[in-house]
Amino acid sequence: MQPPENLFLIGEREGFSHDLGTLIGMMEYTRATTLMEIRDLTPEQLDFLPHPDGNSIGMLALHIAAVEAVYQILTFEGREEPNVEEAERWNAALELGEKGRKTIRGHTADFYIQTLAEVREKTLAAFRERDDAFLQITRAWWHDRQSNNFFAWFHVFEDELNHRGQMRLIRDRYIKQKA
Repeated sequence: MQPPENLFLIGEREGFSHDLGTLIGMMEYTRATTLMEIRDLTPEQLDFLPHPDGNSIGMLALHIAAVEAVYQILTFEGREEPNVEEAERWNAALELGEKGRKTIRGHTADFYIQTLAEVREKTLAAFRERDDAFLQITRAWWHDRQSNNFFAWFHVFEDELNHRGQMRLIRDRYIKQKA
């Protein structure tokens, strides 16, 4: 899996308006580094729990996909919550915890990579239909503060960066325990 040629160039992307292209550049870099963390891991490594109440790397990878899917619902469709089918697919990954530990197990790295790619392609397809004005649409946010779609999508990859750091810690703990 070769990263995009322009991975280290944040700015315009062909087929997207200026600010959307810049945002996508940041999202592409974040995703490429996340995929580098998981692509060579075995199911055992992906399922490893650093603590009985912790999250596995696989759980965090699916959580990243679920967060992006929910922000598609919020920002592209204007819905506040997933429908029944979407909730069934994503709730364990959104909530993590015991539900995630019971249900998000036994998958290969390819499963997580394909899921992340599927969700991202849907995001990019929706971005292709929008321009920079989409990023400035506002809505109520946490503690009744205003947010715009630019912040919402920044939060998507900011959340991914946070969990990628957790993945590294979990991988290192796995390596130390197996040594």
